[in-house]
This record gives sequence, structure tokens and C-alpha cells, in this order.
Amino acid sequence: MLDDRAKLLLKALVERYIADGQPVGSRTLSRASGLELSPATIRNVMADLEELGLIASPHTSAGRIPTPLGYRLFVDTLLTAKPGLPREAAFESQLLPDQPQRVITSAAQMLSSLSNFVGVVTSPRKTAVFHHIEFLRLGDRRVLVIMVSPDGDVQNRLVFTAQDLTQSDLTEASNRLNAHYTGLSLDVVRDRLRSEVDQLRGEIAKLMSAAVDVGQQGIQEHEPVIISGERNLLTVQDFSHDMGSLRRMFDLFEQKTQLMRLLDVSSRAEGVRIYIGGESQVVPVEELSVVSAPYEVDGEVVGTLGVIGPTRMAYDRMIEIVDITSRMVSSALSQK
Repeated sequence: MLDDRAKLLLKALVERYIADGQPVGSRTLSRASGLELSPATIRNVMADLEELGLIASPHTSAGRIPTPLGYRLFVDTLLTAKPGLPREAAFESQLLPDQPQRVITSAAQMLSSLSNFVGVVTSPRKTAVFHHIEFLRLGDRRVLVIMVSPDGDVQNRLVFTAQDLTQSDLTEASNRLNAHYTGLSLDVVRDRLRSEVDQLRGEIAKLMSAAVDVGQQGIQEHEPVIISGERNLLTVQDFSHDMGSLRRMFDLFEQKTQLMRLLDVSSRAEGVRIYIGGESQVVPVEELSVVSAPYEVDGEVVGTLGVIGPTRMAYDRMIEIVDITSRMVSSALSQK
């Protein structure tokens, strides 16, 4: 357990390193902390902090820098917010609720612009709901599946059947689906079809399963995560001389799978969360940190947004940027 003096020195060291990007020596730390301590005392405290794994000494300097563990202690217990952003009203004109996808894109751009790092927003998760289905016989064992979502989106898929079904067979199948499953989620429809498959002719069961797949595919075709400002990382001093780190970061943005996994973890937490690279497998690039928060539609969490930048970032400012943007997106998407 750290005493108050050690906490104050660690806080001063992290804040100085974030501001300057240079390892912090005992003399600089004495001035930054405002404590009247001898250089020997400060060196002893820094040695204790280093032994605890909270700071480290780069090979080329006598100063110290924070470790991921040090950053974690800083953001969890020592960080003090310094409100400095304009009020939300100043940005509301950028997030108009007429088109949800435009809100998401604008939010990613706003996060990037305010932070000078990378803004990321996941598209709102939609519950795929079964609304209406038609099967159209095209001949030669080909059937066109036409599915209409509650908001009017139409999805089509061509399905090949083992037997040549008549149009009356297909109409019977579509009538059955429309009568029994309208308004249910596609997951529920799929589960019910599994239990009823013995009561249905094999080809009809396959068509019904294909219909569910068409609906799910329509939901998944939206861009899952919007990323803005990747090029900002090229100008970050911490990365500019390390092509390996840059390559790993751009791989992360390109593949999006790990990024989606990280943001999915964030969506299950309340409020602003901070993930620091190097402290766990959650952030796969050691030099990156993620400040994220979920956003809601009508009180239900449907997605996540955040800022991705170097571990040496002004966390207090990033927390404010992410918090404000989360509230604005929630408000814009909840307007009818």
C-alpha cells in the first residue's frame, strides 16, 4: 500500500511524463510535486515505486517513466478531472438524429478531432425481428427468398432446393412463417424451427432456415465499427520512430475483429472505462490505451464509442471527451 507521499510523487511523475514525454528525474519531480523533500528522499521513494512495478527506468536515462501498472493506479485512484471542453450544446449541431449511421460517423470524426487521436464507434446493435417473408418459385429448383424487416428493409437471397417445389408449397411455407413468427426475434424463430423440424417437410424446413439466415445477414451487412483519424497516430512522437508498433496498430484497425472484441467488453461496463495496453490481453498493442464508454438508445445500451491513442495521453481530457460524446450520441439516437 502506498503512503500519501508516494502517491503524490507518482501522480506528479505520470502527469509530467504525459506532458513532456521525457523520463522524469528526481530534481524535476521535486519541483513538479511541490513537496519540500531532499533529492535522496525522492530517489528512495522512486526506488520503492520501481520495485512495486509502477515506474521503470529506460536504459538511456536516469529518469523514470510510468509502467502500465503505474498508469492503471494513476487513472483508477489519482486522476483529477479538469473540465475544459465547451458544453455539449456547442457540438449538438454535429449529431443530427435524421440518420443513425450519419450520427455514428459524425461521432467518430468528432472524437478524433477533439482528441487528436483515433475515434471509434460501433454501429448500434439491432435486434433482428421477423416481420414478413415471401418465397417465389423461379423454376429449376430455384427459390427466391424475400424478407422484409419491420423498418421496411428488403433482403433477397436465391436458394437452391433438392426438389422442385410448387408455388403452392412455397406459399404454404411463407403463410406458416408469417402466421406464427411475425414480431419475434430471429434467434427465437431459429430455436423454434429446430424444435419443429420433425413436423415440417425437409425442403420447407430448409427454406425457413434460409429465411432466418437472410434476415441475420441483413443486420450484419452494416459496417460494425466506424474508425476515424488513424493517420493522427503517425504524428505521435511515441510511435514515429517505431515502425513495428505502427504496423501492429494499423493491423488492429484493418482487421477490426480484436477491436470489436475490446469494444464489446466496454459495452458491458457502466460509464467511462480505460484499458491500458500491456496490462492485459484486452488491448493487443502495448503502446496503446483505449478510453471508452457505452451509448444507449431509449435507455438500452446498443453500442460503444471511444478514443484510441498512446498510453501517454491526457486521460482527464479523454475521459471528458468520451463522456460528453457518449451522452450526445445517446440523446441524438433516442430522438424520434
